[in-house]
Amino acid sequence: MSGESFAAIRTTLKKAAALLRDAEVPFALGGGLAAWARGGPESDHDLDLMVKPEDAERALEVLAEAGLRPERPPEGWLLKAFGENGVLVDLIFRPASGPITDAVLARGDDLEVCAVRMRVMALEDVLVTRLLALNEQHLDYKGPLATARALREQIDWGEVFDRTRESPYARGFFALLGELEIVDGIVLTRSGREGA
Repeated sequence: MSGESFAAIRTTLKKAAALLRDAEVPFALGGGLAAWARGGPESDHDLDLMVKPEDAERALEVLAEAGLRPERPPEGWLLKAFGENGVLVDLIFRPASGPITDAVLARGDDLEVCAVRMRVMALEDVLVTRLLALNEQHLDYKGPLATARALREQIDWGEVFDRTRESPYARGFFALLGELEIVDGIVLTRSGREGA
């Protein structure tokens, strides 16, 4: 990613986060930017803001009133807004891991990101969301792998494993982490677990 592109993402993030904060719409920064906020690599082409289903329309209205172009895609799990710099803001309310709830938001941390205080989704939730979204049509380990490499010590791998164990794509990711020796052969130490 070019420095200009990431600068545009940061600018849009600051604006969108401040708008939602001022409108008292609860949200958490998710996706690659949540990892970046904790020391991970720069994110790719858009930014993910996680909102509860009942707050999604209000969040979109707030952004639209400030000049972002709203879009309601047919997928039924997110809404979109485009900034004047072309940056896409995904308002995700029902990811593959389940709807965003007060509990999901509460698990996050309040961090200063781009000089704006905001809730940032827990790394475990970021990874669970990304891994459960994988399927035959979308099988891209690049983002989760970059997060794992950069932030492995900050992640409760046992929790991520437990929450994604039914997904063959998540199990493939754990096998990959073990083969690459990113996480000690994926030894799961919490009660009831065996090393994978």
